[in-house]
Amino acid sequence: MSIVLLQGKEVHVTGKLPQLETTAPNFVLVNKDLEDIPLSNFKGKNKIISVVPSLDTPVCATSTQKFNQAIESLEDSICIVVSADLPFAMSRFCSDGEYHNITTLSMMRSRDFARDYGVLIEDGPLAGITARAVIVLDKENTVCHTELVSEITDEPNYDEALKALKEI
Repeated sequence: MSIVLLQGKEVHVTGKLPQLETTAPNFVLVNKDLEDIPLSNFKGKNKIISVVPSLDTPVCATSTQKFNQAIESLEDSICIVVSADLPFAMSRFCSDGEYHNITTLSMMRSRDFARDYGVLIEDGPLAGITARAVIVLDKENTVCHTELVSEITDEPNYDEALKALKEI
C-alpha cells in the first residue's frame, strides 16, 4: 500500500506500481466504442500510460495535453490515458481534434487495472478511482519508468517520463 496526498490529506493507494525491468501486467480496458482493449493491442509501440483520476479536471486535462504534444515527434510511441471516466466523457474531451496522439481507455468494467498497477485509491473522497501516475513501457511491455505522483492535484514529472521514453 502507498500513501499519496489529496490537497494535503493522506489517502491510501492499493498495491505498488509495476517494478522496473519487469513485464507490465496485462490489462483489458474499454475504448470510446465500448470495445475491450488489452495491453497486447499496443505491442510494437513504446508507451506512456498516463493514469488520471478524471479528464474532467484541470490537472488531468493539462497532463493529457502535454503528453499529446510531446509524443507527436516520437516515432513508434503512443500515449494511453487511463481513467475511471466513462468512454463517452473521454470521447467528448477529445472531440476538439487536438488529441490525435493519445488513446483514452476507461476502467469502467473493472478495477483490476487500478489494483494491478498500484493506483487504486482506497479511501477519502476519491475512493474507487485512480491516483495520478505515469508508467513508461517499451515495445515488449517492459517497465522502463514509473511515477506515482505524491500529490494527486500536482502534474507528473513530464521530463523524466519523456526522457525514459526517448532512451528506449
